[in-house]
Amino acid sequence: MKNYAELLKEHGLKATFQRMTILSAIEELGHANVDEIYEKVRQSHPTLSLATVYKNIITMVEEGVLVEVPIVGKKSKYELKKEEHLHLVCIECGSVVDRKLDEDLAEDTRKVADSSSFALRERQLNLYGLCSECQVSKAS
Repeated sequence: MKNYAELLKEHGLKATFQRMTILSAIEELGHANVDEIYEKVRQSHPTLSLATVYKNIITMVEEGVLVEVPIVGKKSKYELKKEEHLHLVCIECGSVVDRKLDEDLAEDTRKVADSSSFALRERQLNLYGLCSECQVSKAS
């Protein structure tokens, strides 16, 4: 379990119980949309509103504590920011799987940025397709 108070402080945010609870829920769920996070948070704090959860998630994304993973045709999912990696996103069920960012691929993205005179600050690589379970379901 991470030290959420320190993490928030490093990003210039106050360590409120709402934020600490949201971060704990996201860490436990891995990748989750706002509704999933809200349901998890409500288990320990039933009076916390969906608006409060959403507002805090947006703030933590803006400050670099969380990462938003967009999913085509579905609600975005959120995860704790960690070392660079890529996401395998299933367009059918919405599952998100992390994979290590291969150094060759990382170098290719740097080259693209450099050749475009683009000052790369961070990257998010999302590959969209069907997970193995959804491939089996589609074949049936």
